Amino acid sequence: MAPNRPSSPSLLSALPEHLSTDLFKAATPSRLAADAVLFMAGDAGDGCYRVDEGLLKVTMLSRSGGERILAFLGKGAIVGELSIIDGLPRSASVVAVRDAQLSFLSRAAFEEFARNHSEIYKYLVTLLATRLRETDAVLAAGSFLPLRGRVAVTLLELAQDFGQDVGSGRIVIRQKIGQADLAAMAGIARENVSRILNDWKRRKLVSRLSGYYCLENKAQLEHEAEL
Repeated sequence: MAPNRPSSPSLLSALPEHLSTDLFKAATPSRLAADAVLFMAGDAGDGCYRVDEGLLKVTMLSRSGGERILAFLGKGAIVGELSIIDGLPRSASVVAVRDAQLSFLSRAAFEEFARNHSEIYKYLVTLLATRLRETDAVLAAGSFLPLRGRVAVTLLELAQDFGQDVGSGRIVIRQKIGQADLAAMAGIARENVSRILNDWKRRKLVSRLSGYYCLENKAQLEHEAEL
């Protein structure tokens, strides 16, 4: 069985459209230049951000300086919402991969909205339960899948978030993600990612076009990702 990794760490973006639209009416616009830090792990959780344009990455750093990328977030994604729910510091760092336009929703604005729309908590409980199940799947994938399976899961996740079906079964991941990024997402060495991708290119499972990864045989990658 293939593990179901979350396509995005966001909870609020999965709210019904009418709630999400009304919630972000109180948001204020902001901009973030490429490579700039939105917030760091441990910072105060004073609000959340919706990505209106651009690309962010959610990352964690070890004491030795190793990076683990948890997700890439594109247009429509929301980041930082856990802190406005529980009031605790940020659990991960977020950096702009490209120039980004964001909408900032303060914790105070969220709490005011929730007081007037108490039904939001019903949806949040359901979404949190889904998040816990997805976390179980991620832990299982990291514990039991071989290296090839981890890379397959990573590519399938990116295809789910940013993929475009261009016909003949080919799916283009419409973000320029490098091997170092794939390695940081899969939690393995870059050299292993390079070896696996080269093998898959020879077998025509994946290709690279103008800097974009393409899934040429999604079914076979899903087979590689099975536990």
